[in-house]
Amino acid sequence: MTVRRPLTLFLVAAALMLAAAPASARARKPPEEADHKVTAAVRKQVIDTALQELTSKYVFPDVARKMVDHVRERQRAGAYDAITSARQLAEALTTDLQSISQDKHLRVRLQPPGGAGKPAPAGDFGRFAARVNYGFDKVERLEGNVGYLKMQGFMPAALGGEVAAAAMTFLASTDALIIDLRENGGGDPEMVALITSYLFGEEPVHLNDIYQRPTDSTTQFWTRSYVPGRRFGATKPIYVLTSSYTFSAAEEFTYNLKSLGRATIVGETTGGGAHPGDMVQLAGRFAMFVPTGRAINPITKTNWERTGVAPDVQASAAQALDLAYVKALERLAAAEKDQAQKAQLTQILADQRRAAQAGGSK
Repeated sequence: MTVRRPLTLFLVAAALMLAAAPASARARKPPEEADHKVTAAVRKQVIDTALQELTSKYVFPDVARKMVDHVRERQRAGAYDAITSARQLAEALTTDLQSISQDKHLRVRLQPPGGAGKPAPAGDFGRFAARVNYGFDKVERLEGNVGYLKMQGFMPAALGGEVAAAAMTFLASTDALIIDLRENGGGDPEMVALITSYLFGEEPVHLNDIYQRPTDSTTQFWTRSYVPGRRFGATKPIYVLTSSYTFSAAEEFTYNLKSLGRATIVGETTGGGAHPGDMVQLAGRFAMFVPTGRAINPITKTNWERTGVAPDVQASAAQALDLAYVKALERLAAAEKDQAQKAQLTQILADQRRAAQAGGSK
């Protein structure tokens, strides 16, 4: 059965995607909520509500039962009795729940006063999305006619579609493309599908399915037969840069292209989060992100949960761009038939190799 998924399941993830960003992204990191004291009554309510939500919504019911049993055992042993800090309680519950589930999406966190567990108003989210340019950080044409796209998040396609079309149209005439997801913490699968549509032809390609336990339903994601602007196309080389921070929807993008044989992945194994979900309110200013679904790749019939997406070419995050650029230039130079153009590419390649040895060009 194919249904449309509620977009709010991913608006939360997109809004939080910079919460643990690398240093270069921290200027846009949402401020942490101030700590406060919690009473025994609030502590009990937070724990009880969290376990109820997991029981009814967590994607794997058997794992939910194990988490409930573990936390109850810890509770009976008095593990939480001395905790009076809200932040410490959130961290302790997150640690205990993840020790059983190994699910990096599952987290208890503090929210703004009056806002726990509630999606940001549409206007607020729209302004946030605009401030981060809908996740599009850099779009460039490098020497040798190699395109470079850096994305720090996948915002909803309904908001960022025009920017996506402009970026991909700019890159359409390049001969190879590097897509940088090293600082991308995830977001919306509709934007994943939209961007991917520019990397194939008009014939729709099945990318991913997402099963949701609460509705016992599955949504399919395909490339689009029509896209605004111009496509990069289905044949030119693509390199995707990854790091251990690359997570969630950014991993889906990487996993989809790798499974389809459409891109070479360069960098580090990604974070390993394939379970989308929703933020639920617990008590007071506590909320919990509950993974309610799981990705199912139509080719592998599985996903990247816990394992992450392994690169085709292993490199540190810092070295990934230089290495991918060299590989793109090598491929273009080898395929070039025009001798003058081939000589020019060979010179650019030599310059880039020297720059990489000297510490990198970007």
